[in-house]
Amino acid sequence: MSIFYTSKEELAKRFERPYGLRNETLAEFPAWKERLRRRLAEITGIDTIASRSQPPPNPRVVETVKCDGYTRQKMLIETETAVTLPFYVLIPDGHGSGGTGKKSAAFLALHGHCGGGKLAVAGVDDDPRVAAEIKTYNYDYAVKLARLGLLVFVPDARGFGERREDLHQGDEYLTASSCSELNRLAVSFGQSVVGMWTWDNMRLTDYIASRDDVDPTRIGIGGLSGGGLQTLWAAALDDRYRCVVISGYFYGFRNALIDFVCCSCNYVPQLFRTIDMGDLAALIAPRPLLIETGTQDWLNGTRGMPNVLEQVEITRKAYALFGAESNLVHDIFEDGHKWHGKYSEPWIVEQLND
Repeated sequence: MSIFYTSKEELAKRFERPYGLRNETLAEFPAWKERLRRRLAEITGIDTIASRSQPPPNPRVVETVKCDGYTRQKMLIETETAVTLPFYVLIPDGHGSGGTGKKSAAFLALHGHCGGGKLAVAGVDDDPRVAAEIKTYNYDYAVKLARLGLLVFVPDARGFGERREDLHQGDEYLTASSCSELNRLAVSFGQSVVGMWTWDNMRLTDYIASRDDVDPTRIGIGGLSGGGLQTLWAAALDDRYRCVVISGYFYGFRNALIDFVCCSCNYVPQLFRTIDMGDLAALIAPRPLLIETGTQDWLNGTRGMPNVLEQVEITRKAYALFGAESNLVHDIFEDGHKWHGKYSEPWIVEQLND
């Protein structure tokens, strides 16, 4: 029995990718890209945020901790009026030494669910619950990248970490989130939590690009699970990221988000009658994109790997238009839902230092 007014199968067929990639020539691609980006800004509510007067970022450092191989700073910026974004900056040992004035590559490392927001990705494992998440999901990829010499930025997404809503502020909710509550409220204001996350990540990228110690042409972005969601949307709508890693979040919407229901932060008004995930990633072409997929990842959907591979092929068509098929890398590994890192971590360093 379906909970919909019609079956899920009929619903999925009725709204099948009207904005999807249909280009047969490279000359058609820019117009498609511009049209789809306008549509996505509308349905996510990004256009309503962008239309408002925005405050300056007002960056400030509020904490500095020396770690093994790097220094961790906690910083704050403003992304909207009365909206503060807390994030960590992992600064490799030797960064800026020698007085050469050489600018560094930077990476925006985004978190998913669990792990206390930015805590797990930045390796802040004082709490055993966070330490357990790091072990389970290989979650501290920001630390690994900092030790490889990158300047790494790790924000809290709205609804996570320090940005949990009031009902989830207690210590017992450290690894929980309030993203579902945020999205339920957002849709009635013509917004979405995906739009809010994307806006915040673009404003953080503004700050990163403005730093004296960062080369703005060498900024990468990546994340696991919900961090892959954030990465996908930010990179699809913002061309400033030189390389992109989407881990544990790449599949067809129908089998992964319609056939069974995930956290409501995945859902954007009108999304299923607009595109599929492969179309969204096609907006990243021809920039280097690495997708990590565990063969046993439950987020692959009810059909498993075929549901993933179909979307990769949609994206691959966009790269083929540019003659840049080698810029799209699909790392398929035998495991479940986790950051793999075996290929992605050295690949990120190579792409940003090329």
